Amino acid sequence: MLEGVRVVELVDERTIDAGRMLRELGADVVVVEPPGGSTLRRDPPFAGDEPHHELSLRWWAGSVGKRSVVLDLDDDDGRADFARLVADADVVLEGRGRGLDADGLGWDALGAPSPSLIWVSITSYGRDSARAADPAADLTLLAGGGPMWNCGYDDHDLPPIRGGGNQAFHIGAWYATIGALVALVHRDVTGRGQLVDVSINAACNVTCEQTTYHWLLLESICRRQTGRHASPIPTAPVQVRCADGRYVTTGVPPRTSREFARLHGWLSELGLLEQLPEAVFLELAASREEPVEMSAVETDPEAAAIMTAARDAMTLIAQSIPAYDFYVAGQERGFAVGAVMTPDEAFEDPHFVARGFQVEVDHPDLGATYRYPGISMPSSASTYPPPRRPPHVGEHSQDVLGSRPEPREEAGRG
Repeated sequence: MLEGVRVVELVDERTIDAGRMLRELGADVVVVEPPGGSTLRRDPPFAGDEPHHELSLRWWAGSVGKRSVVLDLDDDDGRADFARLVADADVVLEGRGRGLDADGLGWDALGAPSPSLIWVSITSYGRDSARAADPAADLTLLAGGGPMWNCGYDDHDLPPIRGGGNQAFHIGAWYATIGALVALVHRDVTGRGQLVDVSINAACNVTCEQTTYHWLLLESICRRQTGRHASPIPTAPVQVRCADGRYVTTGVPPRTSREFARLHGWLSELGLLEQLPEAVFLELAASREEPVEMSAVETDPEAAAIMTAARDAMTLIAQSIPAYDFYVAGQERGFAVGAVMTPDEAFEDPHFVARGFQVEVDHPDLGATYRYPGISMPSSASTYPPPRRPPHVGEHSQDVLGSRPEPREEAGRG
């Protein structure tokens, strides 16, 4: 999709995932690292549990298929090489914002003079925000941006839960990728590039679903709830402990007559009808012509009885069988249910394997092949060759930079 597009990524924790997604779509992504390599290369865990800057799984995951050049931006030659890279680029990814201006390496100096260049700046609060200079980390962005308010249990004596794995930076990367793609489409039409200014704090905020809008419009506070959407009023629990002690999420209840019929049939197959006398309401719902809407529950006693019976049916089924069986059988019947899994379990799940989510990447230097997470945005209109292993430090400096050009004489001198 992006074949022929050159992306120069001044790589750090804010840019690395956006760079990978653009690479997945076919762009040639050149990461710029300082001497000794990016600090991300020292992030655990490591392949084989051997701490080494070429074995960081964090680096591998974010840099597969990219190319690496080493530039010292504190050096005149390094700054000149960076300017040359930018001059040949279609897209620049950076996470330093105005911090590049002092060295003449920012948008104002290198981006604005290039009419077709797309410059994507991913910062904590936006390049020109009053908080632009404030220190920030993944934890503070998740807390200040709102996701931590949404995540946790019904028992509010317990603290909120922080999502692991640099989720704030992942969220910012998605918005940066979307911004870059929209800007590329705009350039295709107009020939003009632009500055894309991504605030990670704002990106986190708009992922909080209705929480922010409830406060802005109604001044009502959405409360976090176990395994379900935050809401200003408590909603029915959806997490259930199964017969094997593991947990599932029973998800969104049925709406249509066919769905209620399938749920009633599932109870019957498991021999559970006698344990749920309210299953008669599922039969009633199966004969209705109109869907049962959640909005009708508070005013329509029949709708309320049907929805209660559906929830009770899902809970009874979950409590009666193992979690994975519930997940598979529920999905086969078209219900939005899921099992609570570890990341390893999800990665090995047959569904994801069948979807091609696992891809093998050869590491000839290590004499091994490793399984990676696959394409995040697959398209039927594109082909995806096997990805290259992540680059070693400065591996492609010569290929990308070549030899430096001879300095040109200025007019009126010599």
